[in-house]
Amino acid sequence: MSDADQTSDPPGPQPVPSDIPQLPVPPVAADIFGTQLSQAVRYTELLATAGVERGLIGPRETDRLWERHVLNCAVLAEVVPDGADVVDVGSGAGLPGIPLALARPDLRVELLEPMERRCRFLQEVIATLGLESQVSVRRGRAPDAGIGPDGRRFGVVVARAVAPLERLGAILLPMLQPDGVMLAMRGSRILAELQDARGSLGTQGWHPVDVVVCGEGRVDEPSRVLRAVRAAELTRAESKKGRGDGERHDGRQVRRTARDSWRPREAGGDRPTRGQSRST
Repeated sequence: MSDADQTSDPPGPQPVPSDIPQLPVPPVAADIFGTQLSQAVRYTELLATAGVERGLIGPRETDRLWERHVLNCAVLAEVVPDGADVVDVGSGAGLPGIPLALARPDLRVELLEPMERRCRFLQEVIATLGLESQVSVRRGRAPDAGIGPDGRRFGVVVARAVAPLERLGAILLPMLQPDGVMLAMRGSRILAELQDARGSLGTQGWHPVDVVVCGEGRVDEPSRVLRAVRAAELTRAESKKGRGDGERHDGRQVRRTARDSWRPREAGGDRPTRGQSRST
């Protein structure tokens, strides 16, 4: 399917529905979202209706939206610095950017998404939740958004399972300020992935690199996150390697091939640490 096909608009306007069924709210949501709980409830309901209707959320995900998606993303707030400028790359339905913004009103969040129909959904959700002063939407791709005279540099970039780690590191490096942080949400194989990619990430200019677990003891499905810091000063080789080598990113989960597959290995010293809990 071509980029033109992927980014074409659906026929006619598609407003956010007003009559939305109530979904059971886990008790921990009140602790995580605090005064923003009502907006988090509304967002989850929008995912269950408009998100499913527009193909941004699978219909089988409705019953586990809170645990697997909304709370799983919101606990990322444990490792985001205070007052940071954050970009959510390949935001899709707003995950993890919108839950993160709701859990941390001190953050400024940009949702970067290449597909126009998804951008329209995100803009409608932001207006519905009243987040216009905190969250913005930009249609575009990484690393294009961080290159050139109009490129913006962020303090934190977040990404949820959009590419293999080696490729992801090259894509996201140009978008970060010196000492900026990449937070890549991964699955249960994160230690094996990191062992395979650690050398390449170091060559690109990521120092240090580690794994943290967010939400442990708070939510049923804690988040495993690769945390990597962009070196304050890149060497000449790192700067060249970190440009992304022309790689493009469409915000969709990459289907692993034989070339991208990872085999389980002994994790050695790559052990996850627990994220710092903070009240919201």
